[in-house]
Amino acid sequence: MTPPRLTAFGESLLRLATPTAEPIETTDTLDVHVGGAEGNVAVAAQRLGLDATWVSKLPATPVGEKVTSAYRTHDVDPAVVWDESDDARLGTYYLEAGAAPRGSQVIYDRAGSSITTATFDELPTAPFTEADAVHVSGITPALSETLVETTKEVLSTAKDSGATTVFDVNYRSNLWDPESARETLTDLLPDVDVLFVAHRDAEAVLEYDGDAETVAADLHADYDLDLVIVTTGEAGALAFDGERSAHQPVFETETVDAIGTGDAFVGGFLAAWLTEESIPVALEQAAATAALKRTIGGDAATIRPEMVESILDGDVEEISR
Repeated sequence: MTPPRLTAFGESLLRLATPTAEPIETTDTLDVHVGGAEGNVAVAAQRLGLDATWVSKLPATPVGEKVTSAYRTHDVDPAVVWDESDDARLGTYYLEAGAAPRGSQVIYDRAGSSITTATFDELPTAPFTEADAVHVSGITPALSETLVETTKEVLSTAKDSGATTVFDVNYRSNLWDPESARETLTDLLPDVDVLFVAHRDAEAVLEYDGDAETVAADLHADYDLDLVIVTTGEAGALAFDGERSAHQPVFETETVDAIGTGDAFVGGFLAAWLTEESIPVALEQAAATAALKRTIGGDAATIRPEMVESILDGDVEEISR
């Protein structure tokens, strides 16, 4: 059988990370990884069985080529608009890894990156019109006014073409304030079928009160969504489809690198749910994928299906082989 096709649209960045315990101001070495929420989702979903495409705009430089090469390593198909302007650039972020009581620190340098100028008209349309599902996160419209309109056209075009539209609120306070985010996101949600949202973001950004089940039910009703998944940190996640709710606790894990955990959760869920697994099964796979990501350095969940299956079977020794 042909696997379901997932298209993810959004930013990619270079992550420049210090070795563990070294401050940025004194280190002479930086580890380089490719990161970005939508790309992370595409990687997890592809590695768990979907046919994933990542759409974006990149500088026509070796730095941009590094990004596409990284996604191809995971068999994700990059469908990219190349920016050949003199000021084309790729966003970066610096990660200073910390340990208690000194937390990790992230410093972004992404203003004016090529993706911020991406219009819908210059993007390839086939990945959106021929996909089974199209995924975007709230990070993308937060990057520029241009991307607000582009994101809206991506979602509406995909929905009109019969694709399932998937949106992860993924609120970032360093990109916009809750009021600005709320104004934009509530305009996008009518074109969304499946919504992922952290409980804290549902409260602070979308202004929904109550426990996870109440928030999911209210969002489902207000925006005529097919499915709402509310993540609740260490308490796990809850999904509501309008009739039934399902809850999934987290899997215990030792954290090596937490960045990308939420994206791995989304990718793991979609890989199961789009292949017609039940919502509880998809939630369980999502939680296992997220737990595995926390044991892996870098942004992407470099996992295999048998690793997820081992967690679900409770076979920890199998995972370590």
